[in-house]
Amino acid sequence: MKRIAFYGGSFDPLHNGHLTIANALLDVFALDEFVFIPAFHAPHKKDKKPTSAFHRFAMLAIATSDEPQIKVSKMELDVPERPYSVETLERLKTELPGAEIFFVMGADSWADITTWREWEKVLTLVNIIVVTRPDYEIGFAHVTDEIRERVVDLRKEFPAKTQRREENKSEIQNPKSKIYITDAVQIDVSATEIRQEIKENKRDWRQDVPPSVAKYIEKYALYT
Repeated sequence: MKRIAFYGGSFDPLHNGHLTIANALLDVFALDEFVFIPAFHAPHKKDKKPTSAFHRFAMLAIATSDEPQIKVSKMELDVPERPYSVETLERLKTELPGAEIFFVMGADSWADITTWREWEKVLTLVNIIVVTRPDYEIGFAHVTDEIRERVVDLRKEFPAKTQRREENKSEIQNPKSKIYITDAVQIDVSATEIRQEIKENKRDWRQDVPPSVAKYIEKYALYT
């Protein structure tokens, strides 16, 4: 069975943290593919207008062009009237009936999950991977008992190979979709801070994005 992870977000801009997550999870969860899904406009960020979808998609595409296992999907860009994750996951399950699907989210999204449309359905449609970040406390009190029963905590003492063994053991014991908490990626890079640094003409921001993305941002004068 093909194992595919999907990571939705604004990616405004794509930065090294995003790519580190992709490569780490490909290894940790023995994935066949990792797919970025740029949002046309994140529904929980209605008060913030993102950079054009064209530019955000282009930055993802050029930064992953040499990564055969990392793909970029236009599925949410092509149907901007259907922006919700629950709709995206239902479409993925229909289009990929033979695949094991993982949906990736960050610690911030996990903390805000109960504000998402049909959030409990989101957390039970497919496997979820919650990627922690340094010095950020992950809580579970905001979700239901049924959701907490699905949590598989893979932090700290679980190196990559052990994580895969634990995952396989958990699949045998619990056939339901699971919510994996992993600290496999210890990097804290913020797209918001990168945009602010570009606006303030600070040169430090270039170290936080792939070189091809830095050139693209400069060529089209994004975030200035």
